[in-house]
Amino acid sequence: MTVTISDLRHIPEFFDTVVDRIWQAWWKRHGVPEAYIVERLRENMAGNDLPIAFVAHRGATFLGTASLLVSDLDERRQYTPWVAAVWIEPDARGQGLAPALIAHACAEAFARGHGRVYLCAVPVRRSYYMALGWEPIENEVGPLTLTVFVKARPAT
Repeated sequence: MTVTISDLRHIPEFFDTVVDRIWQAWWKRHGVPEAYIVERLRENMAGNDLPIAFVAHRGATFLGTASLLVSDLDERRQYTPWVAAVWIEPDARGQGLAPALIAHACAEAFARGHGRVYLCAVPVRRSYYMALGWEPIENEVGPLTLTVFVKARPAT
């Protein structure tokens, strides 16, 4: 069975799984309650604008997620939109799912008329995103010393 990337609004049965993965990966260790992530993700379920959560799945099997947000970094609100919350299940890693989800989110941003899309990552992930064609534009941003990357819409 092939991998499908779907808008979470069309497959809400994955909502709780996406909440759990995002909370466990990035927020729990900082003391943020899971209910906060539930509320943020509910914003993905309303309307047709940003934010949007995407899910990679094989039938009913969850494989990963990525989001397209208005902003992902309080220190850089002038940049929009952002690819964020990229998570791949451990047993699904190394199969090209993260690059596929990231490319899908970028394509969505470009289809909505955005000329650029942004992403931030911890320094150890810098080479990974550069290998995917992301250009670092700022380093050591905020308390986590994140790198901010940009990707421009491809020329037609």
